[in-house]
Amino acid sequence: MLNVVVLYGGKSTEHEVSVHSAQTVCQILARQKDKYQIYPIFITKEGHWFLQQHCGFQTPQDKAVIPLLQADANVAARDGSWKIKADVVFPVLHGTNCEDGTMQGFLETLNVPYVGCGVLASAMGMDKEISKIMAARAGAPVLPYRVVSKFKEYNKTELEEWVVQAGLPVFVKPVRLGSSVGVRKVKKLSQLHEAVAFALQFDTDVMVEKGVDHAREIFCAIYGDEDNVKSSACGELRSLAGEFFDYEAKYITVGGCETKVPADIAEKTARKLRQDSENIFRALRGSGLARVDFLMDQEGNYYFSEINTLPGMSQTSLFPQLFEACGEDYSLILQRLIELARKRYRQKESLSLSR
Repeated sequence: MLNVVVLYGGKSTEHEVSVHSAQTVCQILARQKDKYQIYPIFITKEGHWFLQQHCGFQTPQDKAVIPLLQADANVAARDGSWKIKADVVFPVLHGTNCEDGTMQGFLETLNVPYVGCGVLASAMGMDKEISKIMAARAGAPVLPYRVVSKFKEYNKTELEEWVVQAGLPVFVKPVRLGSSVGVRKVKKLSQLHEAVAFALQFDTDVMVEKGVDHAREIFCAIYGDEDNVKSSACGELRSLAGEFFDYEAKYITVGGCETKVPADIAEKTARKLRQDSENIFRALRGSGLARVDFLMDQEGNYYFSEINTLPGMSQTSLFPQLFEACGEDYSLILQRLIELARKRYRQKESLSLSR
């Protein structure tokens, strides 16, 4: 039986989304009592770790724990009353400080196998500019954009001229954030700098990207490693509560969005989208799981939007829905992700540290 530590919450604007994802993962893995012993660990927005009896938000009964780098344990109670050696860590964490390579680097330091992409792939995937560069190199179409920074004065007139040339609308978004936090659609030039200032509240760098008006948002899920990458059916999300699929539509407004899996697109286009998704995942040196997002215009042309290397994993999230549309069992996918994590760990452990 494997000791599986599930991490969730975290120092992120997507803290609450992470908890909902982890509840599903814990419930599914806990059913396999002969394979896994689950240890749900909640991370507060301040970064403190707590072992819970049941995965969820913080309660007074939670036990304060700390990560360790010891031969016989990598998590222990602060009061010394308990410790375990995790066989694998399953980080169900979203957003900054969680899926951007920081947690992955920490788990590397703890020398423990962990589910999902490694440090490099996580960092590149979280950065919208870097991921677009890599996607373009992999042959996927991308939209034109500009990036401005919080601590570097940018030429407002020059940016306005670019926006006019590119054509309205444009979308202004934090470079390293997910779940549409800080994103605004700019339909008038007069709205541009206010949108930039708003996005800079959440990140030090902001992307101004040419918009696809009335875009269809198409998604493809991925799991596997460089030896065997598997893509899902394509799905589509439609906002019913606003002009685009923002945070409110995703998580707050009841009936704010509509999911269609598989997406109503031509079979040839779906095959190409899946191939581009796999190519982007490989280009980033991904391993484990991801969701690749595209924008499609009214003529059927599509463009890479972003890659999520730790996508939502609740039963209502896109990742399980996309694979279930292909007849895949979600519990078997989670099992496979754990196997991939341990395989990658063994491969790293076989490398020599001496010259």
